[in-house]
Amino acid sequence: VQQIRRQEAAGAVADLSAVDYGGALVGGLAFPFLLLPVFGLLQGALVVGALNVAVAGLLAGWLFRRSLRRRGRVAVAVATVGGLALLGGAAAFAEPFEVTARQRLYRYPIVHAERSRFQEIVLTAAPVDRWRSRDVRLYLDGDLQFSSLDEYRYHESLVHPVMAGKHRRVLVLGGGDGLALREVLRYSDVEHVTLVDLDAAVVELARTHDWLSERNRGAFDDDRVEVVAADAFTWARDYEGEPFDAVVVDLPDPDSTETAKLYTVEFYGIVDRHLAPGGRMAVQAGSPFFAPWSYWSVVSGLEEAGLTAVPYHVDVPSFGDWGFVLASRGPAPPALDISQGAPELRFLTPAVLDASRVFAPDRIPDEVEASTLLDPVILDYQRREWVGY
Repeated sequence: VQQIRRQEAAGAVADLSAVDYGGALVGGLAFPFLLLPVFGLLQGALVVGALNVAVAGLLAGWLFRRSLRRRGRVAVAVATVGGLALLGGAAAFAEPFEVTARQRLYRYPIVHAERSRFQEIVLTAAPVDRWRSRDVRLYLDGDLQFSSLDEYRYHESLVHPVMAGKHRRVLVLGGGDGLALREVLRYSDVEHVTLVDLDAAVVELARTHDWLSERNRGAFDDDRVEVVAADAFTWARDYEGEPFDAVVVDLPDPDSTETAKLYTVEFYGIVDRHLAPGGRMAVQAGSPFFAPWSYWSVVSGLEEAGLTAVPYHVDVPSFGDWGFVLASRGPAPPALDISQGAPELRFLTPAVLDASRVFAPDRIPDEVEASTLLDPVILDYQRREWVGY
């Protein structure tokens, strides 16, 4: 600092701190919003390191150009070039290193990995087993979204009860993998489906990757489908079009501030405005066994939004005991049933649905609060309940 401008020691320290804080602010904003999406975690860190080495070399050569002898200037240049070469070499091997490191986090071989604007998307696949079935799994930021061995249990349970009512126009919030959409489109009398998912990269992968499009049966190529890449809360708040007969809410668990808003009284009230008379809504609500407070908070949130809620749960081996909520307007609870015109299902039957309404008393906590935008209690519930699992 004294090389730039002669000043008192206190002033030099203040200038140094100001530059340090300013650099930290720029770096703190640039890394998550620019470097991480463009270069990834490891290469982004190497880019930052290379920038620091280059700036240090240039500053040292300029600030001390008069006091450094030729040998010193050569040493600075060699150190700068050597540091950049070392970081460049590390960057060249970063991708295979990342692939190897990432693979250690997953049980089965990774067949696709990318980082979108919003999350890391990983698709794994087990080798074909003796029953000629391949276990394809989708992970978003490390969280399992489905296993192809049992996802039909989840999606049949989420979709078909709500389709027992009117379903000419259907709204799907989330579900970018296209599996809930697949179940909706099995009804020939569905005329229009709007699917709203935050991450267009997930939808594109589900549309184009053979192993995913095979499992969603090419749902995104159906002429009845309209896909919107948007935040579900913002889209629902701003939507002014024709109402929907059935709404399927298949959103990520509320384990972050961004997703917790999608499990609030306000959000359910907004979605309710888009229900046609006699319309119904089905919500994936997490595990009533592993996260009972979160699950029943969803039920309370729907009821406080003015809807009548019917909770139910089924066994999905990849997830465990998993819960859903069927809701509609009016004092009478919606019938938990399967439409007579429903397609043939592998798992869900009227008998399974009857049993799904039974909850053990030790999984029904007392005095559960509904989550709101001002008091997102479900975020605290979620973080507390999953500890140890």
